[in-house]
Amino acid sequence: GGGSAMAASAGPGSGGEGFPFHGLLPKRETGALAFLSRRPESDGRGALVAVLDSGVDPAAPGLQITTDGKPKIVDLIDVSGSGDVNTSTVLEAKDDVLVGLSGRILKIPSTWINPSMRYHIGIKNAFELYPTALKERIQQERREKRWDPAHRVAVAEAHRRLDEFNTAHTNLSQEEKLVLEDLQCQVDQLDVQEKMYSDLGPVYDCLVWHDGESWRACLDTSECGDLSSCQTLRNYKEAHEYAQLGKSEMLNYSINVYDEGNTLSIVTNSGSHGTHVAAIAAGHFPEDPERNGVAPGAQILAIKVADSRLNTMETGTSLIRAIIEVIKYKCDLVNYSYGEAAHWPNSGRICKVIEDAVLKHNIIFVSSAGNNGPCLSTVGAPGGTCTHIIGVGAYVSPDMMIAGYSMRERLPANQYTWSSRGPCVDGALGVCITAPGGAVASVPNWTLRGMELMNGTSMSSPNACGGIALLISGLKANGIGYTVHSVRRALENTAVKVENVEAFAQGHGIIQIEKAYDYLSQNVSVKSTQLGFDVKVFNRRGIYLRDPAYLSVPMDFSVSVEPVFPEDTDNSEKIALQIHLALTCSATWVHIPSHLELMNQSRRVTVRVDARGLKEGPHYAEVLAYDTTAPAVGPLFRIPVTVIIPSRLSAACEYKIEQKNVDFKPGEIRRQFIEVPEGATWAEVSLTSRSEDKTSEYVVHAIQLQKQKAFRVHEFYRHLFLSEKASTTDSFAVHEGGTIEVCIAQWWSSLGRTAIDYTISFHGLRCNTDVLHIHASEGIARFDTIASLKYEEVSPVVTLKSWVQTLRPVDAKTKPLGSRDILPTNRHLYELVLTYNFSQAKSGEVTPSCPLLSDLLYESEYDSQLWMVFDQNKRLIGAGDAYPDRYSLKLEKGDYVIRFQVRHESLSELEHLTDLPFHISRKLPAPLNLDVYRTQVNALLNKNKFGSITLDPKYTVPFHVTMLPDDKVPKGFEVGCFLMGTLTLSKTETGKKADVHTVYYHLIPQPNKIKNGTKDKPIKEKEKEPKEMFEEAIRDLKIQWLSKLDLHEELVSMYPDHLPVHTAYLNSLDSGKERLKRLDEIIKTANVVISHIDQSSLVSYVAMKTDLRPDAVAIKSDMEKQKSALIEALCLKGCALADASLQVQSQSEVSSIQSIGHSEDGSGDLSQSLIETFHDVQKWIDLTDIKALTFAYKHALVKKHFGRALKFATKIIENKPSQENWNNCIQLLRSLGWEHCASVYVNSLLVMFPPDYVPF
Repeated sequence: GGGSAMAASAGPGSGGEGFPFHGLLPKRETGALAFLSRRPESDGRGALVAVLDSGVDPAAPGLQITTDGKPKIVDLIDVSGSGDVNTSTVLEAKDDVLVGLSGRILKIPSTWINPSMRYHIGIKNAFELYPTALKERIQQERREKRWDPAHRVAVAEAHRRLDEFNTAHTNLSQEEKLVLEDLQCQVDQLDVQEKMYSDLGPVYDCLVWHDGESWRACLDTSECGDLSSCQTLRNYKEAHEYAQLGKSEMLNYSINVYDEGNTLSIVTNSGSHGTHVAAIAAGHFPEDPERNGVAPGAQILAIKVADSRLNTMETGTSLIRAIIEVIKYKCDLVNYSYGEAAHWPNSGRICKVIEDAVLKHNIIFVSSAGNNGPCLSTVGAPGGTCTHIIGVGAYVSPDMMIAGYSMRERLPANQYTWSSRGPCVDGALGVCITAPGGAVASVPNWTLRGMELMNGTSMSSPNACGGIALLISGLKANGIGYTVHSVRRALENTAVKVENVEAFAQGHGIIQIEKAYDYLSQNVSVKSTQLGFDVKVFNRRGIYLRDPAYLSVPMDFSVSVEPVFPEDTDNSEKIALQIHLALTCSATWVHIPSHLELMNQSRRVTVRVDARGLKEGPHYAEVLAYDTTAPAVGPLFRIPVTVIIPSRLSAACEYKIEQKNVDFKPGEIRRQFIEVPEGATWAEVSLTSRSEDKTSEYVVHAIQLQKQKAFRVHEFYRHLFLSEKASTTDSFAVHEGGTIEVCIAQWWSSLGRTAIDYTISFHGLRCNTDVLHIHASEGIARFDTIASLKYEEVSPVVTLKSWVQTLRPVDAKTKPLGSRDILPTNRHLYELVLTYNFSQAKSGEVTPSCPLLSDLLYESEYDSQLWMVFDQNKRLIGAGDAYPDRYSLKLEKGDYVIRFQVRHESLSELEHLTDLPFHISRKLPAPLNLDVYRTQVNALLNKNKFGSITLDPKYTVPFHVTMLPDDKVPKGFEVGCFLMGTLTLSKTETGKKADVHTVYYHLIPQPNKIKNGTKDKPIKEKEKEPKEMFEEAIRDLKIQWLSKLDLHEELVSMYPDHLPVHTAYLNSLDSGKERLKRLDEIIKTANVVISHIDQSSLVSYVAMKTDLRPDAVAIKSDMEKQKSALIEALCLKGCALADASLQVQSQSEVSSIQSIGHSEDGSGDLSQSLIETFHDVQKWIDLTDIKALTFAYKHALVKKHFGRALKFATKIIENKPSQENWNNCIQLLRSLGWEHCASVYVNSLLVMFPPDYVPF
C-alpha cells in the first residue's frame, strides 16, 4: 500500500470533526451518495473501468483493493511503446554470469529458475521512464549528493597546489613553465567540468527469461550486476507484482513481456493525472470511507496511453492499442480524460475504432469535453466530437468552493469559466452532461504527496464515469439489461439543469445517478429504450446556423433518422420494429411535422428554421421525439438546433461596439457575436475597470470558426487581472464576412460584483494575396494593400524567420506489427518505417514535421505517426507526432537520422507513402528583413525605402519587395528549400501583432563562381608530352594504393625526391594496425619527409607580405602543400616519440631505451628528441590547433601533466566525440583523482552510445 502514510492527514489535529469532506471529492451533487445509501452493495462491484491516461501508480493511496476484497487494479499496461525495451539479444549464462549490454558483469542468483539458461537481455535509461517533474527532482538530488561535495574538494585542492607552486618558484625554467601551465589547466578544467556537467540518469541492464511457467523480468537497479539485490517480476496481471525504481525516487513500475520474450515493456506513470483520475472514479479507503472515490467497489484496468517521449501526449498507436485491450478485458466502461481540438469532427481512424468498441461490444465511453471555454464551439476531440462518446463538462458546487478551493464566500453553483462549450461545429450539442470538475484525490508516490487538488474536465469525466459504474453495478446485481444507448438516454433524460447556465456549457445538466437508475429499472420493458437512433442532417449531427448568409431567409433541412440495434439483435426483432413517434419543439422559430412512423430503415423529416425575428445572440432549441406508447420515457432522440444572430457594424459607428459600465458577477459571461465587416483583417478589444479599490480576474476569449479548421486556428485567449481604474488593450486577426464571438467573462472564483467599459473595434489592411509567395528569381515582387475600412497607417515589413529543408527517405520498410496490434476478428495492423538523413551545420533549434500528416491526430485517416531523431551513435535526441510546433529540438552540430513510423490497417495505404517528403524547419540565427519600396524604380535603384504613409479608406497602394542578397542565404541550403516568415502592413503595435501574413521565399541555386579577367589565372605551363603525363598518372595511382599494397620500395627507388611518396607512406604506417610495433619506422619516415622540405625558404615565404612574382599562384599552392606536409610529419613524429616514451615508462627497462633511441639519426636520447619535436611543432602551429592536438595530448601524458592533457583531450572530443576519445578523458580524470567526474562520464557513455535504435 502506501495508505498508512496518508491516514495521518485526517487525524484529529486537522479539524476532522467539522470539515466539509464531501466538498473534496464531490458525490452528493450527482446523486451518487443517495444511490449508495440505498444500495450499499452496488458500489461499483462487478464493473470494470478502463482508465486511459498517463498511467496509474499501484501504490498510491486507495488503489489497492475493492470493497469486496478484489485487487483494485486488474492490469497495468503501457500501450504507448515508450516503456519498451528491445530484448531480442539472447545469451546463455556461463557459470551463472552474463555480460549485459552495458558491459557490466551480471551475477545470476542461484535462486532463479531458468530451465533453458537462456536470457533475453536489453538496456534502458531510467530517465526515459521518469515523469519530467521527478527527473528534475532526482537530477537536483543526485547533483547535491554525488557531485557538489566532491567537486568542491577538488576545486579547493587545485587552487591550493597552484598557489603553493607560485609561492615556491619565481624564476621559471621551460620545464617549470609547463608545470605551472599544467596546474593552471587543472583549475580551468574543473571549471569546464562544472559547466559540462550533465546527468543523463541511471542505465539499467534488463533480463527476461521463462521459468517454465511464466515470463519473468529483472532490472539491474544495483547498476553493478548484483542481481540478488534486485526484484524479479512477472506480468502484472499474473500476481499484481510491482517494484520501485530507486529509494529516493519512489517511482513504482511493473512489467509485461511480449513477442516471445523479445520485448519488455516497463510500465510506470508519466505524471499524476492518471492516478488522480483513477482515484476519483474508484478509489477505496477501507479505514477512511470519507475519502473514497465515487465507485469504491469497481475494478480498474490502468492503461497508459501517454507517450513519455512526447511529454505525455497521446498517440494514435496508444489509443488503438488501448481499445484492443479494453475489448480483450471485456471492460464495462472507459474513462478518457484527454483530447485535442480537431479540424473536423466525428471522423478518422481513432474515432472509428472507438465507435466499433462502443457499438459492437457495448462499452460505455466517457470522456472530457475539454478545458477551452468560455467561447462556444470549443469542445475537443474525441469527447465533444464523437457521436458515441459521453462528453462531460465541468461545474463547481458551493461545497467544492469551501472545501477544495478555500474560498471566502459560497457562490451559487456554476460552470467553470474554462469548461469547453458546445455546440460541436457539425451541430451536435457536444457536451452531453456535466459533473463536478475538481477533486482532492490520490497522486503517485513519487510526488511525495498522498493527495492533491486538481481541476479540469479531466476530473469531471471520472466523477461521471464512477457514477455510471455505480449504475452498471446496480443493474448487473439486479439482472436488469442495458445497452450503451439506454444508459446514455437515462443520463440525458434525468440530468438536472443548473440555473442560469446555458445548455452549451452543461449539456443536459448535472448527472443524476439515482434518478438514472430508477429510469432504467422502470423502463426496462420499453423496447425502444434499448435502441440508439442515428440522426443526420446532410452528414452532420444537428443544425448550426452561425454565418450571416443563412439567417436572412427560412432554411429547410432534411433530417434522416435510423434506428441502431444492439450488436447480436435477433433479425425477428428488427422486422417487428415499429415506433409511432410524436415530434415536439418549444421554439417558435423551428417548424416541424408532428409525427413520424419509424421502422428498421432510414426515414426523413424536414425541419424549417426561420431566424428572421430572433434577437442578437445565441439561441438553442431541440426537436424532441417521443414514443407515443410510452411518453413518460422522455425523448428517444433529439435534433439539436443552434442559431447565432450576430450584430452588424457599419462605417457610421466606425466599425466598433462600445459598452459602458457593464455589470459582472463572479463567473458571469458576456458574449458578443459580430458579423466581421467586409475588408476587416484585425480587431482590437479594450477593457477599462470601473470598480473602486479591487482587482478582478477576467478572461477575454475570441473565436471565429472556419470550415474544416479547428477552433484553435483562429482563437485569441487572454487571462488577466484588472486593477481599479486600469485599462488593457489586445488585438487579434479576423476574417471578413463570418461571425466572430468575443467573450468577456469574470473568472468563476473572482469574488464580488464588478463593472467595466469595453470596446471592440475592427480595422482593415487587405493585401491582394493572403499568403505571399516570393520567388528569388523575380528580382522585385509587387504587392498591393488597401485600407479597406477606415484611415490606417501603413508600413510594410517583410521578415524571414526560418528556413525549411525538404528531405526524401533513404529507406522505407513495411511489415505487419506484433500481437499487441491486432483488432478484433484478426485485423492486423501494419507499419511503414521511413528513414531520413540530415546534417546540422551548427547548433540551433529545429522543428521536424511531415507536412502531409501534420496537425492531424483524432481526425487522421492513418492510425498514427511518430518520428524520432537520432544522432550518429543511435542515441535518441527527441521525438514528435501530430503537432510539430510542440516538439522543437535543440541540436548540436553533426549528422542525424530520422526514423518515421506511420501505421494503418491496410498495407496498400502505406505503400504509396514510401517516398514521403519530410520537413526540417530551422530558426534563422537572426531574422532577415527584405527591403520594401514604394515604386518599382526605387526598388531597382535601391533608394528611398518605404517608410510609412496614412491610407484613406478604400485607397490602394502598391509596395515592391527586393530579394535577399546571395551572401545572406543560409549555408547548407539545397533544392527544395525555402525560407518562411511574415509580412505585417500596419504601423501600429496592435496591428502588427494581430494582422500577420505568411511569407514563403523560394530560393534559387547560388551564383556560379566566375574567375574574372586575368586574375587568379596561372601562367600556362608548357604542355607536357602524353607519355610524361601517363607516367605521372601511373605514379599518382600507385601512391593512392600505397596503404593497401606494399609498393613503398618500388616508389622510393623510382621517385626518391617526390614528397607525396613519403607523406603517403608515413600516413599508411601511422594508420596501420601494427602502428605501435613500427614506431621506429614512423620516426624515420617522418624525418625523411622533414628533410625534403627547405624550412628556411618556407619561413621566408611565410614572412612575405605580398608576392609580386608572375607565378605567385603556383608558388603559393606549392608552399602551402609543403607547410602542411611539414606540420603533419612533425606531429606524427612527435606522436610516435611520445608513444615510444610511454612504452618505455610502462616497461621501464634500460635495455629498450637503447634499441629505440639509436635508430633515431644518432641524436641519442628519446626524451631529447621529444623536446626538440615539441619546440619544432610550436614554431609552425599552435598546440590547440586541430592538427597538433593528438601530439600535444600525448606529450602531456609523457610529462604526466594530466591537467594539460585533459585540456587537449577535451578539445579532441569537441571535434570527434568517439567512445575511444571519451575513454581517454575518463582515464585522465581518474589519474587526476577526480573520480566524481569520471563516474558521471562512465554512466553517460551508456546513454550516448546505445546498442541500437530504441523501438517505436
